[in-house]
Amino acid sequence: MAAEITSTDYIAHHLTNWTYGYLPGEGWKVAHTAKEAGEMGFMAIHLDSMLWSIGLGIVFCALFWLVAKKATAGVPGKLQAAIEMIVEFVDTNVRDSYNGTSQLIAPLALTIFVWIFLMNLMDLMPIDYIPVLAQKVGAAMGHDPHHVFFKIVPTTDPNITLGMSFSVFALIIYYSIKEKGLGGFVGELTLHPFSAKNPIAKIILIPINFILEFVTLIAKPISLGLRLFGNMYAGELIFVLIALMPFWIQWALSVPWAIFHILIITLQAFVFMMLTIVYLSLASQTEH
Repeated sequence: MAAEITSTDYIAHHLTNWTYGYLPGEGWKVAHTAKEAGEMGFMAIHLDSMLWSIGLGIVFCALFWLVAKKATAGVPGKLQAAIEMIVEFVDTNVRDSYNGTSQLIAPLALTIFVWIFLMNLMDLMPIDYIPVLAQKVGAAMGHDPHHVFFKIVPTTDPNITLGMSFSVFALIIYYSIKEKGLGGFVGELTLHPFSAKNPIAKIILIPINFILEFVTLIAKPISLGLRLFGNMYAGELIFVLIALMPFWIQWALSVPWAIFHILIITLQAFVFMMLTIVYLSLASQTEH
């Protein structure tokens, strides 16, 4: 594919999702170019991101279920030992960082860490293997191979990362209202950080407090999702740029970057998990 199109086209192809949506003037269709995918805007769904994220979620659930079903109290196998280490690692971080009483937080943190790690792990797949396979399947079905897009790293799609972060945001709102009551939640947004004993001054400060606190509140899910997306997208882009280089130098660059990327994909899963725990812990605090 790289020999038939320009470097710009190659990069655009690898960074474009398999998109189905509504194109003005043409109706509902699969996007054939990166431009068409962009013009669909919010009236579209990234089929590859949904396929891989849901599929990896199923793999995660099935793997942990099988290990739990076959778990033994004796000497564990390698897979059981690895999963027990992950569970213990997550549980330790939840105990150290979460001050509430909800039993949902530990399973949620485990799900976030493992699911995001698996999605990030797809970035270590050879960059052309699966997309080229998708092109061949598309060609067999009568489609132009250059119009077949297929990304396999869901976390390079902001729709996936922001979808997860806004789900966390919904939990922040839920726990804030549950633990503090609706009045306490509203008071937290309007009576801090500035306060005054004088009633008139307090009323004047309410809109100022609300603006400051609302910006702080809404920044949490946005930064949470964009941080993960930005790091993974940049890593994917570097792999694409390495793939454009001569074959003899690709291994010399891609192997060290892949080894370093193992740290990045693990760290990003950990950061997302820890920030989720911290945000939910802050939402559950009732001191004020």
